[in-house]
Amino acid sequence: MESARSFYMALSPPDAEWKKGSAELLVLSLLEDQPRHGYDISKLIQIRSGGALQFHVTSLYPLLHRLEKQGWIEGRWVEKVEQRRRRYYSLTPEGKKVVRSKQKSWQDFVAVVSRITGIEHA
Repeated sequence: MESARSFYMALSPPDAEWKKGSAELLVLSLLEDQPRHGYDISKLIQIRSGGALQFHVTSLYPLLHRLEKQGWIEGRWVEKVEQRRRRYYSLTPEGKKVVRSKQKSWQDFVAVVSRITGIEHA
């Protein structure tokens, strides 16, 4: 009989650390369609989750820095007239591959959990 630990490992989400992995997926997914600045990313997560998820700057900007260091996103400073400059982030070609892989992994994980629990998506 399998131990609970090996069962968990077989069904683990895309990353071993749920919070870290889901945060990366959320941010990368929001950058798929267009470059965004940190505040925009934070607000979109809050709005699209109906307020259930929120990113504070103390966790978002270190995450953006880490994703940039990994080569999955790139940032560039943009100055607009009568606005302060903002750093806009966009996916790199490697980041596009990573986000597709992470999305697929999460879809597969949710499908397995749904089959086990009998919970169906609306």
